[in-house]
Formats: sequence, C-alpha cells, structure tokens
Amino acid sequence: MISVALLLGVLIDWLAGEPKRCHPLVGFGWLAQHVEHLFNLKRLQLSAIKLKLLGALALALLCFPLPLILYYWLPGSWESFGLYSVLNALLLYLAIGHRSLWDHIQPIADALVRQDDVSARHHTAMIVSRDPDALNIEVSAIESILENGSDAIFAAIFWFVIAGGAGAVFYRLVNTLDAMWGYRTKRYENFGWAAARLDDALNYLPARCTALSYAVLSDCVSALKCWKEQAPAHASPNGGPVIAAGAGGLGVLLGGPTRYQGVWQDKPVLGRGQLPGVCDIRRALRLVSQTLILWVVLICGAELFLLMLPTGGWR
Repeated sequence: MISVALLLGVLIDWLAGEPKRCHPLVGFGWLAQHVEHLFNLKRLQLSAIKLKLLGALALALLCFPLPLILYYWLPGSWESFGLYSVLNALLLYLAIGHRSLWDHIQPIADALVRQDDVSARHHTAMIVSRDPDALNIEVSAIESILENGSDAIFAAIFWFVIAGGAGAVFYRLVNTLDAMWGYRTKRYENFGWAAARLDDALNYLPARCTALSYAVLSDCVSALKCWKEQAPAHASPNGGPVIAAGAGGLGVLLGGPTRYQGVWQDKPVLGRGQLPGVCDIRRALRLVSQTLILWVVLICGAELFLLMLPTGGWR
C-alpha cells in the first residue's frame, strides 16, 4: 500500500526535518560536481551538440543506476519482511522538503516582524539567486514558497505514487542536477541542456496538478484566470502556472523587475491585488501545507477505493 508509506514519509519529514548531517543529496551534489568536471569539456571547444550529448551521458550515469536498482530490488527483497513500506517512506522523506521549506521561510517572516531588514535579506538570499540588496523580500519569499512547494514536495510525491521510492529518488536526482546545471550560462547552456529538459518533462504534470490544487484551496476563479492569462509570459513552463495560480489565489502581485548578478531582468507581473506583506508569506506557507494535506487525503482515498473494488473481474 502506497498510502502507508506516503503517510509515514510525510510524518517523518515534518517531525525530523532535513538531515543536518550526511544528507544523501549533499553527497550526490559532491559527486555531480566531479562528474561535471570530467564530462563538461567546453575547454576543448566542442560543438554544442557534443556538449549536449556529454551532459546527457553524465545525467544518465548519475540518475539512472540507483533508481533502477531500487525499483527492481525493493519489492522482492523487502516486501516479505514487512519493511517495504518503511523503506519507501524513508526514501520519500529524503526526497521531499515540506519541513525544510518552513524552516527556511519562517526566519524571514520573523525578521520582517522584528523590522530586521538585514536579517530578512540574509535569510532570503539563502533560498533565491537574486541580488540581496535589490530584492523585494516578500515577493521573493512567496515566489520561492509556491515554486518550491511544487518542485520539492508535490512533484516528488507525484512520482512516488507512480513508481514508489525509486520514482521519488529518480525525480529528486534529476531536479538536483537541474538546480546545479540548468543555467543558461556559457558553462552550462549546452552541458546542462539534458538536465533542464528532463526536469521540465518530469515537472510538467505535477506542476499543473499543484497549480490546480492552489486554485481549489484559495480564490479559485482568480487563480485560474491568472494561470490562463499570465503563466505563458513566464520564462519557466512549469514555474509560470504554479506562481501565477498561487499569486492569483492569494490575491497578491508577484514578479516584476528582478536583478541577478547585477543585471536587471524584466520578469512578468503575476497575480492580482496588491504587493504582499509579511502576513502573506505565512498565508503562502499555509497554502502549501493545506495542499499537502489535500494530496495525502486524495491519494489515500483513491487507494482505499481501489482496494474495496471487487476483484472477481467481469462475469
């Protein structure tokens, strides 16, 4: 039963939080850095297609072996011992970041309440890549909440339902490589192409399920309208629907001009209403948590319904 592992994994994540030491994704990031140094041969003036192929090969070597081993080994080796659900729950716990999202965002809200702008900017800079001295703290925090809710929680759960712990692990490895290599810079524009495209593909359905969930749990009409009208203008095919729906549902304005490494980018304005305040940061956190509860209830309910169906087949 996937529901048992899902409930246990979500509970462990909330109670234990992100591992402080020896997090597997930290080790994976270290390995990915070394693999990138070996395979990203841009210094040899290779063509774009060759760099893309090298990036795809590096991604395959890093992301496919472990999930394949888990997918084929776990059921036969653990199910008979009753540990299958426990091990899948632990894999899901390592793949999601609900408690981590709260732990990173709550200090921003607390600093804003204290009117400690320096501390608020410091904590915000830890979760976004924008220039700290030029960012709008509330806008940046809420965009991060909405998008990371989709990337770090709901997409992992989506693939967990599809393929168990192996699916969640595979998604999280690809998502981590996208965070490391998926930049349109001279170094990664071609080498990181495969990681960015695969991450977009894996997030396509989960992002839209997340956007729909945000709409259902907030101002539905406004959220759906913003999603339809504003999301296509966003640079990210998956971030656009999620942020637009969340902003519209919360009744706040996000996006706008943003500075990265000294260069201003004119990002589209998403949502409707007024610029957010500190209370809206907490509203966005609650929206993500409510969405998680909704997903758990729906998944568990669907599995229970399927288990109750007669198994005799058609007569």
